[in-house]
Amino acid sequence: MIPLSYYLILSATLFAIGTAGVFMRRNLITILLSIEIMLNAVNLTFVAAGRHFGTVDGQVIVFFVMTVAAAEAAVGLALVISLFRHKESLSPDVFTSLKW
Repeated sequence: MIPLSYYLILSATLFAIGTAGVFMRRNLITILLSIEIMLNAVNLTFVAAGRHFGTVDGQVIVFFVMTVAAAEAAVGLALVISLFRHKESLSPDVFTSLKW
């Protein structure tokens, strides 16, 4: 059986990679993907903790987090497409003001 600490280390590593992607990248699509990596790291923590403590609470929470992540991806991609059609760029520096 794999110890809980291994899962938590993997989750922290994935979360750190996602955080670095959000802060270092200059592309909206890559930023959205980094946020998804961060959400999956949290999901891994919930499932590992639920398995360790012998409950299904972590899996129930993961279901809700995945639902929110799917909605975030759909709305985020719709906004990215709308912004790209208007400015023809995916750099966050271009979108400093929300004036059309």
